[in-house]
Amino acid sequence: MSGRPKPRRGARFFRGHSEEASVSGGLSDVLRGHGRPDFSGLTQSWKIVISTVSMVTLLLIGLGNHMWLKETEFPQKSSHFYALIAECGSRLYNYQARLRMPKEHLELLKKESQTLENNFREILFLIEQIDVLKALLRDTRDGLHNYSGDTDRDEDRNPMGAIDEEMSNLVNSILKKLREDQVQMADYALKSAGASVIEAGTSESYKNNKAKLYWHGIGFLTYEMPPDVILQPDVHPGKCWAFPGSQGHALIQLARKITPTAVTMEHISQKVSPSGNISSAPKEFSVYGILKHCEGEEILLGRFVYNKTGTTIQTFKLQHEVSEPLLCVKLKILSNWGHPKYTCLYRFRVHGTPGEYP
Repeated sequence: MSGRPKPRRGARFFRGHSEEASVSGGLSDVLRGHGRPDFSGLTQSWKIVISTVSMVTLLLIGLGNHMWLKETEFPQKSSHFYALIAECGSRLYNYQARLRMPKEHLELLKKESQTLENNFREILFLIEQIDVLKALLRDTRDGLHNYSGDTDRDEDRNPMGAIDEEMSNLVNSILKKLREDQVQMADYALKSAGASVIEAGTSESYKNNKAKLYWHGIGFLTYEMPPDVILQPDVHPGKCWAFPGSQGHALIQLARKITPTAVTMEHISQKVSPSGNISSAPKEFSVYGILKHCEGEEILLGRFVYNKTGTTIQTFKLQHEVSEPLLCVKLKILSNWGHPKYTCLYRFRVHGTPGEYP
């Protein structure tokens, strides 16, 4: 009985060594697994190192961009940024509007284009007829010269030459009027010349849910034409500033100080209107002059009525004069031609005698 414990201690000794051997063998297998390359040729340790370096690099880049944005003047130029977004949105809206234009509108525009082409052909035909008439007059003059004597020829040459010159002047005058602007007066409310709309003194624009910008068929931004569109020469259908209701106003800073003498209101004709009518056109309107810095006393310059059945461009002579040149005028629309929701303004011009520069 005294000899039995020895084998047990020996068993425990060998068992302990075997367990240590198994543990050490497992660790060595794990370490060998980390050092053993996979199918991509990288060991597990190198993968961990590369991942760590990549994450640190991305964090440093993000931190650098964040500091750069803080150091730049981007927040201070947010208004310019939004203006740029608005301009891009306007171009995108116009492009999409052209894409979504119904087929009947395209047909209507084609008919108007054909009408203009026919009118141009008629003008060319008239010019040809004038040339024929001038040739006949020359032949008549030459016949009179051959029939009469030397004295009579001298007497007849001058009147026939005067008629020929008068006909040439008439043709040149007609062609000049066709090429030039119909108003024939400088527009001091033209945006490209330096005029602008002061939005603080202007009515709010009409919010139209149909006027949306789309991206992959999803409407993400409602866009409306800005008020300064009335200071630009583009008067294609839809290129107008709309305000809610039948009464509104726009405060305009002119390109320079002038003594105003007349104003011009322009709208599209009913023939080219996509809706078939121009009930949203302005009817009664008044014009006021502002003496000091666009914030002073308003002086009535005149009250007028735009005739929707008349010509598209209508000029009105001011009814009241001012004692000094003005830099700002206010246009007030008092009524429209029956549209219940909004009024559209296409173009408004201000004419006058230029004074000193502002």
